[in-house]
Amino acid sequence: MQQFFADPSWFRDGKIILEGPDVNHIKNVLRMKPGEDVRISDGSGKVYLCCVDAYEEGTAVLDILKELDSDTELPSKIVLFQGLPKGDKMDWIVQKAVELGAHDIVPFSAKRSIVKLDEKKAKKRQERWQAIAKGAAEQSGRSLIPEVRQVMSFAGALDAASDLDVVLIPYELEEGMGKTAGIIGNIAPGQSVGIFIGPEGGFEEIEVEQAKEHGAQPITLGKRILRTETAGLTTLSILMYHLESRNHNL
Repeated sequence: MQQFFADPSWFRDGKIILEGPDVNHIKNVLRMKPGEDVRISDGSGKVYLCCVDAYEEGTAVLDILKELDSDTELPSKIVLFQGLPKGDKMDWIVQKAVELGAHDIVPFSAKRSIVKLDEKKAKKRQERWQAIAKGAAEQSGRSLIPEVRQVMSFAGALDAASDLDVVLIPYELEEGMGKTAGIIGNIAPGQSVGIFIGPEGGFEEIEVEQAKEHGAQPITLGKRILRTETAGLTTLSILMYHLESRNHNL
């Protein structure tokens, strides 16, 4: 069943007065008629089964039928810190990271980042990535929309990760799959986790040392060198399986 997000201010007396682009999508793309059901999330974790009541000028009026049990969120807050890649790779990374359960996504500029964004361009990119995150959250049935934060420096990203319980940094020169398995195996549901992924060309050694000084733990993802758009999603997939298995939510 199709799911959309609604601002809490749109909830009124057992109804939701849906506004914005989603109205056109429901009415003219999906061609939903009065009486058809749709899932609506308030963006804070609550999801409702609703029924299309009527279309009014610029809005869709939905009747709230009942609150649904929502268990689509991971038992831990995972933040993906992604070094800015070239081209439109970040669009794809944001979309797939949301599907895999990332809570927040933080783009940052590293020493080997080729892309350099001024403040105006960074703001426009952030808005685009946030829209992609919303669409991916709707498609995958998330009960909240992950936040794509503003582009940061590497130092700023390290500071932003300082309040997380565990911080991982996949690094191609790190060895010991047993050590990595032990680090991930010790992460418990409820702990917050940060994942630092370098841009094309990876991290410079000094950046890895800076991350370690901030408490990050280097891990290996195996013997093969993964692209920047693959490494973060691989780590997210491993964590998703590990956390949901331990939480017995599969």
